Amino acid sequence: MGDILRVSGLITQLRNGARIVDDISFSIRAGETFALLGESGCGKSVTALSLLRLLPDGVVRAGGTAQLDGVELFGLHEREMRAVRGGTAAMIFQEPGLSLNPVMTAGEQIAEVLDLHQGMRGKAARQRCVELLDQVGIPDAARRETEYPMQLSGGMKQRVMIAMALAGQPKLLVADEPTTALDVTTQAQVLQLLRDTQTASGMSLLLITHDLGVVAEMAHQVGVMYAGQIVEQASRAQLLARPLHPYTQKLFAALPDATRHNQPLAAIPGSVPPLGSITRGCRFAARCDQAWALCSEQTPDWTVLEDGQGVRCHLYQDQGARGKAQEIGSGGKVNVGWVERSDTHHSLNAGDGYRCAQPILPTSLLQVSDLQVYFPIRKGVLQRVVGQVKAVDGVSLEIPQGRTLALVGESGCGKTTLGKALLQLIPPTAGSVQFAGRELIGLAARELREQRATMQMVFQDPYASLNPKMRVAEILEEGMTALNIQSNSAARQAHIDTLLDQVGLARTSKWRYPHEFSGGQRQRIAIARALAVSPQLLICDEPTSALDVSVQAQILNLLKSLQQELNLSYLFITHNLAVVEYLAHEVCVMYLGRIVERGTAAEVLRAPKHPYTQALLSAVPRIDGQGVERIRLEGDLPSPANPPPGCHFAPRCSHVNETCRASYPPATSQSATHIVHCHLYDDGLDNKGQKPIALS
Repeated sequence: MGDILRVSGLITQLRNGARIVDDISFSIRAGETFALLGESGCGKSVTALSLLRLLPDGVVRAGGTAQLDGVELFGLHEREMRAVRGGTAAMIFQEPGLSLNPVMTAGEQIAEVLDLHQGMRGKAARQRCVELLDQVGIPDAARRETEYPMQLSGGMKQRVMIAMALAGQPKLLVADEPTTALDVTTQAQVLQLLRDTQTASGMSLLLITHDLGVVAEMAHQVGVMYAGQIVEQASRAQLLARPLHPYTQKLFAALPDATRHNQPLAAIPGSVPPLGSITRGCRFAARCDQAWALCSEQTPDWTVLEDGQGVRCHLYQDQGARGKAQEIGSGGKVNVGWVERSDTHHSLNAGDGYRCAQPILPTSLLQVSDLQVYFPIRKGVLQRVVGQVKAVDGVSLEIPQGRTLALVGESGCGKTTLGKALLQLIPPTAGSVQFAGRELIGLAARELREQRATMQMVFQDPYASLNPKMRVAEILEEGMTALNIQSNSAARQAHIDTLLDQVGLARTSKWRYPHEFSGGQRQRIAIARALAVSPQLLICDEPTSALDVSVQAQILNLLKSLQQELNLSYLFITHNLAVVEYLAHEVCVMYLGRIVERGTAAEVLRAPKHPYTQALLSAVPRIDGQGVERIRLEGDLPSPANPPPGCHFAPRCSHVNETCRASYPPATSQSATHIVHCHLYDDGLDNKGQKPIALS
């Protein structure tokens, strides 16, 4: 097969001359997936926008060529280029919520593409819209075709974007972080859809991502990008077996997993350098622990090794290469450690890095019993209550002092609502929340305000949760002032300096505004704000979901060190199971407002019992490429306003029987710490008819 896309010497820069993309060259063969991998700010998205000539004002292409299906893209008139966009090449943008038109239905937006590129209108176009929505896995496509973006979930919006991209039958699909912040089951559906489309149509895919698991599952060829340059290029197998560039090695070393449970992650110090700040030498030298004088003095050339793997690094060039390359192994060979990871569903073996199962500590800091959070559904002129949205429906859990409980599940299952209800930011409908033996539900406003100093929340999006008009010092001091912590302003400023030291920020940064920090630094500020009032419990709501793997490693290291230093407890809300493996002591799996399985991290992640937990684990992309057989869940999460009778998971479960549809399963103990709500275990047997094995 020939190349569908050939990019040579692409240069994109700001009008002031600072280069965002600096001399990029790569090619994609027909039916192949090429992944651009790297941290935020490396120039990945700008590369894609350059190819489709969609650059924002102030950014221009300054050189290079790009041939798509034999046509030179940069030589086309704008009218001709419009026929290419959405036709020969299409793009899935990173944020579907911002990319979809809020005043047009899903069907109208797809029909617009059909009209422009297929000449299809009227009834035929609508029928094709329904077919495309059905193809991308949206249930009840005929109804969803008439709905607006605000009526769709995040996963559905992403699938509508994919349907729009596929409507023009492109030969090249550019996917810019198509699964960022999606839960693992939705991510698995989106990736499977892209693979199926490739198989059926021979479409090529340019995949932009920072998720190494997605790269391992999807890519044929990989280009690792740093500070506007491709620093390494190889096949997927070559990259996973032997990453050459120190930057690639550090990305892999920053991945969390259970084998590093008691060790800090190898976070990359510093951040991607500002655009145009480095004109000589290796751009990664300041963050590289293998750099020497030459790295700062001379820009490394592109070197192609005998196996075809390319790298931009002095370690592999003639000058100084022999002595330096031996330090990292023969020809840059690196043992990344995780390639031989055992299967997710295997029983726990000695040396896996998990702690052995042990009883939950008897002295619990937080105890939650039968917590319910219902939202009334009102209709009519008189706004009468006609139903209830059961966001949280009878949840019980406990968190001991100094321990981490992970709460996992799909988007929409009630995780964030539960976290906010524990802080009384959302009033619970019923149940009990006891903190250090004191009941929180029903407290007077003044008493509740005092109690909130002991529990704080780190929100998912630091961009939205930090006031852009306040300096860091003002942000951190606000909570202390409200809760009368520290005697005066001078004492508070001294406490702020200590907080910044704890989260790894310079003390002088307290006089800066949030927009002057990177995403990881903003999240550190959010953590410092939570710590400012000396809490005992932090509720962390997806604090690493949209961060690069290197920044994620920094935040996880910070959270673990703070827990050890301050004896903090965490409720960690996430859909990233790799983070759960690394950070959590216990795990609760939530589905449609209820806990369906709970136990130690080893029990739930290595020996899952509930079919839903097994499906979640099977959907996780694995670096070693040897994951378990995928368990595909049919349909989407049911509406909490009208949950299915019996077991809520029954409509999507492959093991369902009449008992499941008739009654909700009671709690069944698999060990002293492992509980599952599933009728498959009512008689003490697992779904294969065997007694479950308790871990020692």
